[in-house]
Amino acid sequence: MMSTVLLRLAINRLPMLRPHEKALLEEIVDSETFFHALTVGLLSQIVGRSIRDVPFDARSVLDLARRDAEFLRARTIAAIPVGDTRYPALLREIFDPPYLIYVRGTLPDGAIPSVAVVGTREPTAAAVAAARELGAGIARSGMPVISGLARGIDIAAHRGALSAGTTGAVLACGIDQVCPSSHRSVAAMILARGGFLISEYAPGVAPQKYHFPARNRIISGMARGVVVVQAPSRSGALITADYALDHGRDLFVHAAGIDGVSGAGTRDLATDGAMIVGSADDICAEWGIAPSVTSQTGRPGTIAEVVNADDVARSIAARTRAELESELRRTV
Repeated sequence: MMSTVLLRLAINRLPMLRPHEKALLEEIVDSETFFHALTVGLLSQIVGRSIRDVPFDARSVLDLARRDAEFLRARTIAAIPVGDTRYPALLREIFDPPYLIYVRGTLPDGAIPSVAVVGTREPTAAAVAAARELGAGIARSGMPVISGLARGIDIAAHRGALSAGTTGAVLACGIDQVCPSSHRSVAAMILARGGFLISEYAPGVAPQKYHFPARNRIISGMARGVVVVQAPSRSGALITADYALDHGRDLFVHAAGIDGVSGAGTRDLATDGAMIVGSADDICAEWGIAPSVTSQTGRPGTIAEVVNADDVARSIAARTRAELESELRRTV
């Protein structure tokens, strides 16, 4: 009898399958012998569509899954299937939720709304400042900030949130990597501050162009609302905005990112009905949440407590960053 965990890890190593097809395959495969017998032709029959002929060796995939299991266990990385109670409830509701998510750190409490903050990789200085301030304001209100750890608006929002609370990053690569690698320190600080890194891609999987739109659906799927801070006409952030509308999420745009060529896409969203906000207080007011300047413990933090927390976080982050760098070298 093949263990369910091993089977799921192996199935998630089949990128030619869509999330619901992976779930279907899990229902059918009941032994290693069956898995070993899988071919592209048999997979096509099981899922009911023609799968392009790609190099595929079932035994090698199963060996990779065994290594994944050891890797995840050694680093306390969770592999959470869509039917698990730990799986984010809002994410499970979307049309194509990931079959399996790999998680480092602590997922947010589902009872507390999360806010996704996204935008262009080439923002104006004003938009960067707005994203950072927005991230901090959302975090101060006790809500996690979700973004993609990309250059520009994403990283500014993460850094702002880290100054006041927690944040989480959705990766377009394997859970053992950070893309771009220059953001490893921020990823480490996210974990040190009680946040999370999440990916639907197995360890060692390099980022591909098509991973980023897929990643964006998770960013939107995990949030109650999405804020596009600044986006030109063809920005990938507009894909996240489209997902937000498809998912029934609240869509906001930031007042600081509407003007000029860099804000053409943001401006279009506002014209189409997205609510314009200038701060986290506007989102709180829309949702009936009292803005808060206290820590998440419900009381203001003293200067001494903040300094001590930063010292502890930096110490943990240094160790986490070293681990991330070691894993990155292993996969190169």
